[in-house]
Amino acid sequence: MIYISNESTNPYYNLAMEEYLFSINDDNDYLLLWRNEPTIVVGKHQNTIEEINSQYVKDKKIHVVRRMTGGGAVYHDLGNLNYSLIIKSNYEGDYDFGKFTFPIVKALGRLGIKAEQTGRNDITIEGKKFSGNAQFVSKGKVLHHGTLLFDSQMEELTNSLKVSKDKIISKGIKSIRSRVTNIRDYLADDIDIMEFKKLLLKYMLDENEKLETGELSKEDIQNIENLKENKYMTWEWNYGKSPGFNIKRSKRFGSGKVEALIDVKDGIVDAIKFYGDFFGTGDLSDIENALKGKRYEDNEVTNSLKEIEIDYYFKNIQSEDLINLILGKEEEY
Repeated sequence: MIYISNESTNPYYNLAMEEYLFSINDDNDYLLLWRNEPTIVVGKHQNTIEEINSQYVKDKKIHVVRRMTGGGAVYHDLGNLNYSLIIKSNYEGDYDFGKFTFPIVKALGRLGIKAEQTGRNDITIEGKKFSGNAQFVSKGKVLHHGTLLFDSQMEELTNSLKVSKDKIISKGIKSIRSRVTNIRDYLADDIDIMEFKKLLLKYMLDENEKLETGELSKEDIQNIENLKENKYMTWEWNYGKSPGFNIKRSKRFGSGKVEALIDVKDGIVDAIKFYGDFFGTGDLSDIENALKGKRYEDNEVTNSLKEIEIDYYFKNIQSEDLINLILGKEEEY
C-alpha cells in the first residue's frame, strides 16, 4: 500500500485527488490522510440546498462540495481528520464497511479508546458518533473514506447542517450535538491532531502490511488541478439544477432516504430526479431516462424498470419498493 502525504486543506483539490487516484489504471493500493478548511461535503445523490443552512454557510464562508460517494452530508474543519483507502477489489456485493473501519477501531484501541462500528456506516465512542463512512465501487476498485472528528468545532457543525425530521425520528435523537463527539475528549494523554495523524498512520495497518511512501508527479498534480477546476469547483456538480416538479415522494429505508421529485404533465413523466443519503454505484440518469416520457401509472413504471438492476443504483432497496415510492404507495412524510 502506498501512502500519499497530502498537506492541502483545499476541499476541492482533496476530493479531486481522491477521484484521480481512484481512476488511474495501476495496480497500487493507496492510503490518504487529509484535512479540509471549514467545509460541508454532501453525498453524491443529495439535494445540496436541502442539506445545508445556506445563509449561515454563506455568512461563515464555509465551502460546499459534493463527493463521489453516497451517504449523508458531513462537516469538515481543521479539527477533523479524513482517511481514504483505495484498493483493488472484484467484490460487487453489499458494502463491507467493517473491513475498512476495523483498522480505525483497532488503532484507537491502541490509544486506549474503546470504539465500535454501529448502524450502517458510523463509528462511535460510548454511543456517540465521531466517524461517518462512505464507499464507491467500480471497475475492480473500492474507494472507502471516512471522517474522524478529533477536535472539531461542534457549534459550527450543528449550525451549518440541516437534519431532516424523518432522520431524527428514525434514530431517536434530539439534535446533531447530542449524538456526536470528538476523539480528543477520550484520550488519556492530550495530543494535537498532527500527532494523532502520526499515531493513526502507525497503528491502523496490519503489522505484516508494508506501507510505502509515494509522491505525485507534476503531471499527476496538474491532472488533479484540472479535475478540481472543471468538476469540483463548479456549481453544476456541487448544487445542480433540480427539475420543476408537481409531485414529491419521500421514504427512509433501512439503507437510507430516497426522495423523488417528479414533474408529470398530462399523465406523462416529463422529468424525474432522485435525491437522498443512500448508497449506489450506477448513474441515476439511467433510471431517470428510463422513466421520462412514460405514463405515470403502475404498469408503465413497472415495465420501464423491469430490466434494470435496481440494487446497482439503490443499494439494498428492492425494485418493488422503489416503484411503490415513485407512485406514492408507501410514502412517509
